[in-house]
Amino acid sequence: MQERPDLSLRCVSLLGRTGRFLRSPVVLAVLSVAAGLGQAEAQVTEKVPPAVETMPGAGVIGQPRRVTLEENRSRKRHQGDWGAFNWGNGEFAGFGPVGVYGVAPWAEDWSSKKDPRNYTDFLDPLKAIRLNESGSIWLSLSGESRIRNWYESSPMLGTVNRRHSGRFTVRNLLGADLHLGPHWRIFGQLNNGEAAGWNYYGYNATWRRRLGVQQLFVGYERKLFGAKTGVMVGRQQFLDAPSWLVYMRETPNVPLSWNGVRGYALWNRIRLDLYNFVATQVTRDTIMGGGFDDGTRLYGGNVGIALRPFAIGGEQVHSFLDLFWMGFRDEGKTAAVARYKGSEAGTQTRQNGGFRWYGSAPSFEYELGGVYQGGRFHPGTSSIASRPVSAWAVRGVLGWRHSSSFLHPFLGVQAEAYSGGDNRRKEGTVGTFSAPFSPRNGTFDLTRTIARANIVSAGPLASIAPRPFMNIRIRVPYLWRESMNDGLYNSSSPFSFLSGPKLRQAGRAVGLQPQGQVQFQLQQHVNWQIDGGAILLTHRMRQAGGKNGTYMLSTLTLRF
Repeated sequence: MQERPDLSLRCVSLLGRTGRFLRSPVVLAVLSVAAGLGQAEAQVTEKVPPAVETMPGAGVIGQPRRVTLEENRSRKRHQGDWGAFNWGNGEFAGFGPVGVYGVAPWAEDWSSKKDPRNYTDFLDPLKAIRLNESGSIWLSLSGESRIRNWYESSPMLGTVNRRHSGRFTVRNLLGADLHLGPHWRIFGQLNNGEAAGWNYYGYNATWRRRLGVQQLFVGYERKLFGAKTGVMVGRQQFLDAPSWLVYMRETPNVPLSWNGVRGYALWNRIRLDLYNFVATQVTRDTIMGGGFDDGTRLYGGNVGIALRPFAIGGEQVHSFLDLFWMGFRDEGKTAAVARYKGSEAGTQTRQNGGFRWYGSAPSFEYELGGVYQGGRFHPGTSSIASRPVSAWAVRGVLGWRHSSSFLHPFLGVQAEAYSGGDNRRKEGTVGTFSAPFSPRNGTFDLTRTIARANIVSAGPLASIAPRPFMNIRIRVPYLWRESMNDGLYNSSSPFSFLSGPKLRQAGRAVGLQPQGQVQFQLQQHVNWQIDGGAILLTHRMRQAGGKNGTYMLSTLTLRF
């Protein structure tokens, strides 16, 4: 058993080491607090969005409050010119959600800040630095520092032999977006991370990282055939997929990034996207390192449609439909197939065909999605024949929102199902769904204890925003296994305790997973979020070897 260090000394040491690499995000964001809350806001006469929408999340429950049309196009939001796809958080434009800030910094449009008369924050001069007299060449700087404390009573259902685990992580990102005239840009971003704690577990190169290149690409954009058309070549984030299928690796310190080419075209109500990527290698921690992971690939295309508004119950509904085809290849632990006892390593190639349909009206919102996976699994042992893949997933969120009330409540239900297979079979079809590329955790399981494979989840969710800077969310799903002949999965492998005869003895029901979150957008640059919850397994699951657990996270994010 490890001795528990003096946490305060450990934190000071970590912050000191981290600061040698990337001080700017922390220093600038702290200075913003000292400068006072909203010192320039009085100059803005337009209707601005509430503070909780400073950096909106993906999906329906990512939006604490409804943003009106006037708020949506405020100078305090920095979406691009995406036509009808600017509705709401702009997520359906294909670059991730964007408010004041975006998940991808290069998706933010700060061009208006080239004119000092448009300043609304004392750090705005850093967002659009003129490099020539006309302003056609300009630089935008961005940064983020995230400090997170964890506590878990029985991590990973008790399977990692760490009771009362505490983890402390620090992540820093620093970016620069150089615009060379109206068409060309070069975006670069550096990353580093530190991790420590007591009784901790699971740290690898995605947690502890020396200064490295997170993103570096060249972009070209211009009007072509009436569309805003562009191409991006190099290392980049990719967010044009359902966030429950592919996202940006939220939990560890090193976000997910890809190397390759992406092309897009946006008309007012239709858009196209094509891409071909190789993953960024994170297994080697070298200064400025992180080469290509040739064994992990992502490729495909997307057609997005901003549907014409229609009416339900006398209310106008704005909706978006995405039709996508996505192929991927991965190997190692994430590609392993569970056996009756143990697992079979190998390589998998899967083709995903699916859709997502999102709609919002004044008093309700919904999001529906589904995907079918075909492909092949190639066992690591050459003497065993490859196996076909046939898997599926469906997901839906439906909720009522009352934007005009004091609490701005959102009350709804979320249900999702991910197919399982038959671990008794050593040949034939593989039926377990696979989502290996860091889907968004906040809409499912923030701790990544239970993965989207052989699981059915359904339950109520609620959100209130009693103050413009505050949001409270509660979600209480109940979990079942989709197949009694398949086990329970964590983010990288099946749980070993649920195998052999226990597959059926443990029953179909898994248990209850209540989750809660309180978020404070203290100031434009400072966000504090507290998450907590529990995993309460059924009696038969505990008999099989699983353990109940609780967790709590405190996350302080400084951003500019």
